[in-house]
Amino acid sequence: MRILGIDYGEARVGVAISDALGITAQGLETITHNGNDKILLKRLEEIVNEYSNIEIIVVGMPFNMDGTKTKRAEITDKFIHKLKCKFNKIKIDTIDERLTTVAAHKTMNFLDVNKNKKRKIVDTISAVYILEMYMNKIK
Repeated sequence: MRILGIDYGEARVGVAISDALGITAQGLETITHNGNDKILLKRLEEIVNEYSNIEIIVVGMPFNMDGTKTKRAEITDKFIHKLKCKFNKIKIDTIDERLTTVAAHKTMNFLDVNKNKKRKIVDTISAVYILEMYMNKIK
């Protein structure tokens, strides 16, 4: 059983996947879609077909620090509806993604990642954190 983790953003989406046993999470890629969910859904379909044993897709839900939903959360809800329509045999779940981008930046700073590379991988690293949090939650 694999789990796909998604950090859904306005222009870019980070994607991570668990190993076949559901123990570890690794970053797959950052998909640039510039607000076009058709491009994004097509690429996600390719990923789902490549990793045929994906049973859960978890999407990071953006909340304010006080726990209230952000404007971005409403957009994310609409995307989740599209995911549920497209992948109706896969469980779609959400998890609070607060501070995952901050954690991703801290990790890149610790690893001394080149400033130009940070923008390309921050969403993927955030997706890994989203997936790890979800995997820890369901254990």
